[in-house]
Amino acid sequence: MESKLIFLLHIGLILLVANIGGVISRKFKQPAVLGQILAGIILGIGIIEKTETIEHIAEIGVIFLMFIAGLETDVNELKASGKSSSLIALGGVITPLLLVAGGMYFITKDLLLSIFMGVISTATSVSISVQTLRELGHLRTKQGIGILGAAIIDDIVGIVLLTIVTGMIKPGAENSLFIVVGKILAFFIVTIVVGFLIIKVLCRFSEKIHLEDKIVTYAIVSCFILAFLSEELGVAAITGAYFCGVVFSMTSFNRKLTHEIHRISAAMFTPVFFIGIGLGVDLISAFKALGVGLILVVLGALGKVIGCGLGARFSGFVRREAIQIGIGMIPRAEVAIIIANLGVAMGVITKKEMAAVIFMVLMTTLITPPLLKWSFKDSNQTVES
Repeated sequence: MESKLIFLLHIGLILLVANIGGVISRKFKQPAVLGQILAGIILGIGIIEKTETIEHIAEIGVIFLMFIAGLETDVNELKASGKSSSLIALGGVITPLLLVAGGMYFITKDLLLSIFMGVISTATSVSISVQTLRELGHLRTKQGIGILGAAIIDDIVGIVLLTIVTGMIKPGAENSLFIVVGKILAFFIVTIVVGFLIIKVLCRFSEKIHLEDKIVTYAIVSCFILAFLSEELGVAAITGAYFCGVVFSMTSFNRKLTHEIHRISAAMFTPVFFIGIGLGVDLISAFKALGVGLILVVLGALGKVIGCGLGARFSGFVRREAIQIGIGMIPRAEVAIIIANLGVAMGVITKKEMAAVIFMVLMTTLITPPLLKWSFKDSNQTVES
């Protein structure tokens, strides 16, 4: 009989292997995150299964990761990057959508399937890039801010696109588009109101109730609540976590929170998240769909690099910075898999295309850290506020 506390052994082994994977990766002058994901893939080959407990801890890990990214964001820079982030996101949605949909239609001659696969390819998972940029010391540069801003817009546009395509598949569902847009607007209203109240309360009562000792707990509580609300309103939980971090970045506790929460996250939650990505990869299914998977990887990655790169160039970035931003927008992860699962449930795509999506997630996750490291090679600009 298996012990009910076996998860303790699993988590301990995951943390040990994540540490070893990170060390080995750095030995080869690659970001630690790459070694952790590869270690997760190895663990997933009959050693550890991705249980619900691991998934929950991993979810906290990515929420902390994006919360810290928000804490490290320069709000003035974020405001200034609004136009450029919009252009980057627009290019990063339209270009991969057209390239992947076109490539799939050339092979399958199925228009609806092709469009759906194109929509899947628009979803960016910025958490991989965030961790890599932090390790390289470039998260707070204007390229890092541009990637974060574009990823948020990208996420919202992807939700709207998915709703439109779902409406094409299920007549009558198009009315839900207004509900989706309404929920997104509600999310931003809630975020602004909550942010205003947090800053107001902290400014007024910080000295009276000695917040210095309790601020980390209150910040985590606020982060979790806003992440939950954003998920409930149809926007990814990580977007709520990021904006909560931005709110706290405008308080006097910014540095303390960044330091303390990074220590908590790096000790347990973030390594489990990256190992969890590897554990979730079904290598056999992924390589069975190698042909379609390569189309998704090549055209999807080119779509992000070209589309986001052009958007960056039009908004004033130099060529090298535009390439860095394009590479930072390549990864796909949980959002792409969620959309693909929906497609299988609706009968739009088959398990073969689902396996191809898994292959795309695997490859884009693995190629991004070394490509980002290469793109920032010999760059002297490490922090730009």
